[in-house]
Amino acid sequence: GSGCGARAMPREIITLQVGQCGNQIGMEFWKQLCLEHGISMDGRLEDFATQGGDRKDVFFYQADDEQYIPRSLLIDLEPRVLSHVQQTLPRLFNQENIFSHPEGGGAGNNWAAGYTIGGSVQEEILEMIDREADGSESLEGFMMCHSIAGGTGSGLGSFLLERLNDHFPKKLIQTYSVFPNQSTDASDVVVQPYNSLLTLKRLTLNADAVVVLDNTALNRIATERLHVPNPSVEQINQLVSTVMADLPTSPISPHISLARLPAGSPVHSHW
Repeated sequence: GSGCGARAMPREIITLQVGQCGNQIGMEFWKQLCLEHGISMDGRLEDFATQGGDRKDVFFYQADDEQYIPRSLLIDLEPRVLSHVQQTLPRLFNQENIFSHPEGGGAGNNWAAGYTIGGSVQEEILEMIDREADGSESLEGFMMCHSIAGGTGSGLGSFLLERLNDHFPKKLIQTYSVFPNQSTDASDVVVQPYNSLLTLKRLTLNADAVVVLDNTALNRIATERLHVPNPSVEQINQLVSTVMADLPTSPISPHISLARLPAGSPVHSHW
C-alpha cells in the first residue's frame, strides 16, 4: 500500500515458478524487476540506483556481499528450461532454491502425474520454502507462476497450493495462471481441459487471488495493440512480465482490488 512509511516492515513475497511455462514467465519477470530496481542481471546494484526507497526487499534479499538475490524458487520436473534460465541468468538466483527432479522425466502433460510426484518430492521443496520464509522479517505471502494446461505447473502446482495453504494458513497466496489457447487447432495437449479443470478446483480452494493470463487474449493484444504479426513465446512472456511488474509492489496486499480487472483477460486493463 502507498501509506507505508520508509521504516515499515518489508512484507516480503516469495515467488514459486513451477513447470516450463512458470519458469519461462518467471525469468522474464525477474529481468523486468531487475531493470525497474536498477539491479544488474548478476544481482549487483547499478551506480545510478543507490538512492531512493523503492522497497527492493519485498522481492529480493541482500547477501553478505551486497548482492541482491530474488526470493524465488525455481521448480520443474525436467531440466531443460531450468538449464536455460541458469545459462541466461547464471548469477542471479540462489542455487539452493532450484529444484529439478532427479529423474528428469517431467510429468508428461498429465495433471495426475505432476500431482503424484508432488507427494514424493514435497519434503525437499517445503524445506526450501521454509528456509525462504525463515529469512523473511514479515512475510506477506506467496506468488505462483504456472500454466494450468500441462502436467507440472498444473499437477505439481496444485499439490504445492494445497501444501502452502496447510503450512501457512495466514499467508496470502496469489497466482499468475496461464490459461490455454481456446482454438482447438492451437492446442498441443489433448488433455488440456482435464488438466485445467483439476487445477481450477485447487485455485478456487487455495488461492486468495488468481490473475488469469489468457493465452488467446495475449496473442490478440500482441497482434492488434503491439502490431507483432506472429508473436514468439518470449514476446508473449515479456508482455506478461510487464503486467506482473505493473501491479503494486505488494500484489497480494488487501488494498488492491482484482475485481476491476475484466473477467477472462485481466491483462486488458493494463493496455
